[in-house]
Amino acid sequence: METPFTESSNSGENNKQLFFHKGTPLSSIKLARELTALLENNKKTLVLLCIGTDRATGDALGPLVGSYLNKLNPKGIEIYGTLENPVHALNLKSTLEQINSTHEKPFILAVDAALGNKEYIGYIKLSPGSIKPGESVSKVLPAVGDVHITAIVNVKGFMEPQVLQSTPLSLVMELSRIISRGIFLTLMRSKAPNTHT
Repeated sequence: METPFTESSNSGENNKQLFFHKGTPLSSIKLARELTALLENNKKTLVLLCIGTDRATGDALGPLVGSYLNKLNPKGIEIYGTLENPVHALNLKSTLEQINSTHEKPFILAVDAALGNKEYIGYIKLSPGSIKPGESVSKVLPAVGDVHITAIVNVKGFMEPQVLQSTPLSLVMELSRIISRGIFLTLMRSKAPNTHT
């Protein structure tokens, strides 16, 4: 059964969240529409921070998104975190230092995999504000992002590292393609912020 496309707002447009299943028709286009709205007043350097590693299948979502977009070479965005050069628990802090020293007050769009309830596997969430990478596997890392996109790749609550290892690659690739297309469409259809280095 197809799950409906849903939106929720906690307190006005600035707190609007988008939560939808990967099977939602035109999901990348809808993601692009909402992401465009969140970025429309941004004048800062747009940085895409894709978090994760391909050493665990479920955690490869971020690097896959970064690699897909890197091949497309879009204008108006700086990409950190790919399969070749991942951003993960061991180098997240130094990567953030590099970003902040290279770009003046950047606007960071963070992308990361997440674990959740079984019925939400395959869902993607777009939300204003930061995320805490590694929280699903009890790692204490800096909160990152002005806006974030997460995708639920597997269940939480039991042996999370092993769960990430056993996540189907096909699911992670499908979710990462939807997200990367949504970001690319955002850059193509809107007046993306110019890059200032």
